[in-house]
Formats: sequence, structure tokens, C-alpha cells
Amino acid sequence: MTNAAQSIDLQAVDAYLSEQLPGYGGPLTAQKFETGQSNPTFLLQTPEKKYVLRRKPPGVLLKSAHAVDREFRVQKALEGSDVPVAAMHVLCQDDAVIGSDFYVMEHVDGRIFTDPTMPDETPQARTAIMDEMNRVLAALHSVDINRAGLSDYGPEGNYFERQITRWTKQYRASETHDIPGMNALIEALPKAMPPDDGQRTLVHGDYRIDNLIYAHEGSACLAVLDWELSTIGHPYADLAAVIMQWQMPPGREGRGLAGIDRAALGLPSDGAFIADYCERRGLPRIERFGFYLSFTFFRMAGILQGVAKRAQDGNASNPEHAERLGRYVPLFAQHGLEALDR
Repeated sequence: MTNAAQSIDLQAVDAYLSEQLPGYGGPLTAQKFETGQSNPTFLLQTPEKKYVLRRKPPGVLLKSAHAVDREFRVQKALEGSDVPVAAMHVLCQDDAVIGSDFYVMEHVDGRIFTDPTMPDETPQARTAIMDEMNRVLAALHSVDINRAGLSDYGPEGNYFERQITRWTKQYRASETHDIPGMNALIEALPKAMPPDDGQRTLVHGDYRIDNLIYAHEGSACLAVLDWELSTIGHPYADLAAVIMQWQMPPGREGRGLAGIDRAALGLPSDGAFIADYCERRGLPRIERFGFYLSFTFFRMAGILQGVAKRAQDGNASNPEHAERLGRYVPLFAQHGLEALDR
């Protein structure tokens, strides 16, 4: 039986877009992107234009997960800002069309660096690309959420307290076997939480270089992708997520920089990236960064556990890849515990 997450009803999508999207004209073809474990993503192509469709996966889902309506809303709000996003076209919340919510957006033609070492680039190009990544992150956290109409995009209160509670529940709901490291991390994180410093900004939730589209020439970022985990929260969660990813092994699976001679490749050190970010936002030195780093390892472990559970339940976008990702949960838990000791 074909996994419903692997395909879409082209006839239904074609009919819907013919009615809802000005200038649209079929016939329509679709190809599923290999990336996008959470919300299946498809390249739509007509004789005249390309689009991208992102859908909520079918089946029974965790509460508040896969909110494609939120992805649509935040990107729509950011159009024309210093944070580059794809243009949003239509949001469909009628399950009768293809079985779940979906939205259609502009197809942005550019480069995605799945490997942060960027092996085909020069050291100078890598430096510029990473600096642009830093600029966009600082711009994202500098968005005036009131002017953007996003002040209600996330609840008030301590972001980290809220997130730890949420992801503990999500993890327990998708737990497939006992992982002692996760149990220890769940117990330790709340005790290590710094006092709330009052920062309340838009946060992406999964900010890393392979969620950015760059121009084919030069270092300009054309769009930030994958806004599913975005909310109003604390900006250090995004910053720590970048540093977390770099602690992973290099290569297709880890997509990290562990053991890499960054200076020789023109890549920034953790400290240099953090310092540049702070300078752009006019911030002092960040105290107790180990907690923020530990939190991002914990949250990613929770995300990967959810991916593994969907693979077990038959709802994963890419079941084989999802199962492999689930094996990283103990490693992320261990890294989270180690970060607390820094």
C-alpha cells in the first residue's frame, strides 16, 4: 500500500488552484522533495510556472504539530521585511480537497547547502555565506512583532519553561522505548534554567543552513524555509540551534562541523558566530550559554523521536530516513547533558 504522505491528488489540487490562485493554469505535475520529514513537500509544475506545496501529513498526529497554517501566516507576515521568505499564495484548510491542510507558495530558485562545510565553495565564499546566515538570524530576531501582526503568535511567559513542558509531553507521547539519557535530561533541564531576561522575539525554531535558500551567485539569502516550529519566544534558542548543529559529525546524516578545521575552510568558530550575532543586535555577552545549547539538543531529540514514531506508525514522509533519524535520540540526549556541564 502506498504511503499517503508520498503522494497528492493532482486532480483535486489542480481544480482547487484553478479556482483559488489567480493566473494559475494547468496541466499540473508534482514531485515530492526528499527533504521535509515533518510536513511532506512537493514541487508543482505547470507549463508556465513552478510552485511548492506543503501539506500536513495524513493520519493521527500529535496535538499542535504540523501546523501548516502557522507556517503560512508567519511567512505572509514577513513578506517585504529584512527576513527573506517565499511568497505565500493560498492556504487550504478544507480536508475534503486532499485529506489534510496544505498551502502553496512561490518556488524560489537557488542553492541549498545540505553540508555546512560547503565543499564546492572557496574559503572566502564560505565566510560570506555564513555571515549572511548570521545577518538573517539577527534580522529575524529584530522583527517588530507588533507591526508585523505577530504579537499573538506565541503565548506570554517564560519561553523555555513552556517549551520544556511541551516537548517533554511530545516526547512521552511518541516514546517507543526507554532512553535513560532523555529521562536524565528531562529532569535536569528545568533545574538549570536561567532567570527570564525579558527578551520576546519571533523565533524560527529550526534555524540551520540547510533551511536557507541562497542565490546561485554570491552570498545573498533568498528565503528561509521550514517555519513549522516558529513562535514568539526567546532568540537564544535559535542561536543555540545553529551551534548545536555544528557539534554534530560531518557528512550527510550529521550535517555538522565536529572535528573540522573551520579556520582553514573560512568557517566561523562558535564564539565568533555568537559574537557577530550579539554585535548585530547590540547585546552583551551571553551568560550560561550551555543551558540554551542543552535545550536545543533536548528539543531536537524530541523532534527526532516524533519522526521515529511516525515511521513506526506508517505516517512518515520518508520512512527509511525517519527510522535512521530516530536512532540519534540517545546521542542528542547525551550531548544535552554534556552541554549543561559547560
